[in-house]
Amino acid sequence: MKRQSAKIQRDGAAITWLGVNFWSSAGGPRMWSEYDPSAVRDDLLRMRELGLTITRSFCYWPDFMPTPDAVDEPALAHLADFLDQHRELGMTTIPTFIVGHMSGENWDPVWREGRDVYGDAWFVERQAWYLTQIAERFAQHPAVAGWLLSNEVPIYADQRGGFGTTDAATVTAWARTLIDALTTAGATQPISIGDGVWGREVSGRDNGFRVRDLAPLIDFHGPHVYRMETDPVRQNLAAAYICELLDIGGKPVIVEEFGLTSDYVSPENAAAYYRQVLHNTLLAGATGWLAWNNTDYDRLADRRPYSHHPFEMHFGITDATGAPKPQAGEMADFARLAAEIGFAGLERPDADVALVVSSYLESAYPFTEEADATNVLLTTQQAYIAAREADIPIGVAREADGLPDDCRLYLVPSTKQLTAPTWRRLRELAAGGATVYASAFVGDHLPQRGLWWPEVDETFGVHKLTRYGLLDLLEDELVTLTMQTDFGGLAAGETLSFRAGGSALSRSYLPVVPDGAEVLAVDGHGRPALLRNRVGEGWMVLGTYPVEWFAASRPEVNPEETWRLYDALATAAGTARPLRVHDPRVLAATLRHEDGREYAWLVSQSAEGVTVTPERADGTALDAIELAPYGVTVFAYEPAATDRDRALELS
Repeated sequence: MKRQSAKIQRDGAAITWLGVNFWSSAGGPRMWSEYDPSAVRDDLLRMRELGLTITRSFCYWPDFMPTPDAVDEPALAHLADFLDQHRELGMTTIPTFIVGHMSGENWDPVWREGRDVYGDAWFVERQAWYLTQIAERFAQHPAVAGWLLSNEVPIYADQRGGFGTTDAATVTAWARTLIDALTTAGATQPISIGDGVWGREVSGRDNGFRVRDLAPLIDFHGPHVYRMETDPVRQNLAAAYICELLDIGGKPVIVEEFGLTSDYVSPENAAAYYRQVLHNTLLAGATGWLAWNNTDYDRLADRRPYSHHPFEMHFGITDATGAPKPQAGEMADFARLAAEIGFAGLERPDADVALVVSSYLESAYPFTEEADATNVLLTTQQAYIAAREADIPIGVAREADGLPDDCRLYLVPSTKQLTAPTWRRLRELAAGGATVYASAFVGDHLPQRGLWWPEVDETFGVHKLTRYGLLDLLEDELVTLTMQTDFGGLAAGETLSFRAGGSALSRSYLPVVPDGAEVLAVDGHGRPALLRNRVGEGWMVLGTYPVEWFAASRPEVNPEETWRLYDALATAAGTARPLRVHDPRVLAATLRHEDGREYAWLVSQSAEGVTVTPERADGTALDAIELAPYGVTVFAYEPAATDRDRALELS
């Protein structure tokens, strides 16, 4: 299956956006009313010296539109100078219009008077007029790289984020109206929403900003990712998985906001987090990055929002004196690597392993629970981590889009619900020669608790022993599976162990006896735990324990042994893995340049230094490579060559 890595285009050529979200060090959100051009220039020069060439800028709405019928001329003059300074430094910017939310506070133009942001016809028309006034003046300016309608408007329009309260049709009409106003005013640059991309397609919760509805209107997806996890590997891969889920509409994925406050983290761990997000999202298909943000704002400590959200002062990659923080070094290293390799020419190789994401993540099927959606997100994210730990180039296949037909292995991890047509399709894919793995999961709530899988017995060659309305609870905190036969590199007698997780409702298993299926592994009580059933030319493989859910429910769990199971499944299915390291603490992946060059990435998930010996698909070993704690190594790679690989950069 194809894995997306679409690029922003300029003058018919692909480009890479790498920069920061920007407020001046002198003014913060009030930089336009207290404009200091020399401070702006100093701030921009610091970014340019780091190799960062683009900013995201913010038209603070109360300053730019003081009345419903006027834009502020001094603010526009300051914006003109700001754009000119970008041009002089060889930089560009992405102006953002509806900036009523910023860093923990909402600000209204005084004339809003409580009107609905999306649904009040007069208020929407005034927003469109405002955008038109700015675009007509600046759409032809060479420093304008793109436009964003808003900054996190869901939490400006509704502090709760609009979840369950905002009408999607109204939001889409609002977005279309503003985008039409921009293009009518002469804007030709890429346009997106600036909402954070927190809709149900990536969160399981509907805030009205539906990615599928908005994708035809926009030129790129711009996720804002500030996830807080309970496991280091989940933390390091959280933004990457969001990028994978945004393979919708063929649009580029620009990590529009990511970062951290220095008040939450040590300097060395701040650098490690930046390094992990940058490289892992690149490997997940992202093609642009805008860190939050350029500098710290200690001098504004007495002003809102920093007076009541003091941690918001310290998201900068430079401190309040302009000195670079460790995360600035990571941005600079990434920029140098981008220049050397040419990120705009990189593509992800096709995948022959598909991670099946249930449509219950995003589709509001009647009489289902919100937990059904959020659990899909949790379990598939954990499955993605396990696949990455096994160095499997994996594609994310949304059930809602239909499953690809060109994969050797389909993973259906800890899944309670798929639609009946999808189960039929999975059996067809197995009959055609694929391997389909599914692990049973009854859900984590009382209503309709159980598998929504039709024809379990016939599909998997078993006879299920379940009872209506009752769970088959675990007796053991540690679930141990013992292989009964050799399978995909796992030898008979080897064990896989999984620590149970989740609530009492979800700590259960699926009791079955084989009825045509081969038992690959049994649990500690001798019960079948992993079985495979021949279907046509392929296999249906059943896991009777929701091992992905167990891991997703636990803190500090990764790496855990699901990666070994996936490694065996991938080997047995004959999938392609161009590079492996056989150590789940180091994630290996490759990217291909359009000119034929190939590059390999090794991304450590270890808090300690680690040495690995990468191995090509043909089994030939490369030289051993040492990685620093949470370190990244990138090197030129020849999949079938015996030449010594040339190291490009260690970070």
